[in-house]
Amino acid sequence: MKDPAPILAVERLCVSYGKVPALRDVTLRVAAGSVVTVIGPNGAGKTTLLGAIAGLLPSRGVLRCFGDEVANSPVEARVEHGLVLVPEKRELFATMSVADNLRLGAFVRRRDGAVAATLAEVYARFPRLAERRGQLAGTLSGGERQMLALGRALMARPRLLLLDEPSLGLAPVIVREIFDIIAALRASGVAILLIEQNARAALQVADHGYVLEAGECVLEGPAAALSGDPRVIASYLGHGKAFQA
Repeated sequence: MKDPAPILAVERLCVSYGKVPALRDVTLRVAAGSVVTVIGPNGAGKTTLLGAIAGLLPSRGVLRCFGDEVANSPVEARVEHGLVLVPEKRELFATMSVADNLRLGAFVRRRDGAVAATLAEVYARFPRLAERRGQLAGTLSGGERQMLALGRALMARPRLLLLDEPSLGLAPVIVREIFDIIAALRASGVAILLIEQNARAALQVADHGYVLEAGECVLEGPAAALSGDPRVIASYLGHGKAFQA
């Protein structure tokens, strides 16, 4: 039996900043209900990859989402399609309340009568956000800001989440909690493309992985296989623990 068509298919994706190439012929797949991680050193092009898929950066190549070619679609059309980015820096509206930040996440669904129900679901998933719904986003802790960024993305009812460095700058205990949330989202049917410096933790939660170096995909395979690959161990894993400080 043939494998089902991936919900995201990226083929020969190229991105340049002026005359400087940032991504060279990157090809990857994300299957429905799976977590796929992209690991690699700083400057490898990982954030550029997510930006191009989300529509924030011009690119060349094939970008097919849920069977439709979206390479020429604007950002909002991709969000309506179910493709939602949680950016590395969270990009919250600091002077707005938690509740208002969440409601903005449902902007593309503003004519949808089920937004209130989705908000209740987000509060149930993130009780701390419910407790702080009237608090300004800029006064939250780092972990709470990451939860708010995730909750805001979920308000758009995504079918595929693009997560850029969700553990960045967080304490180990909060990192553990964020990765538990990622696993729970996958269990609920949301597919995830994960960019993460904590390669060991990323490979533990992922089904499949890619290694990006200097804008090119140099290695791919099942996450368990990459975790045992001597090249990956030497460059990214060492002998530390997934959630070390």
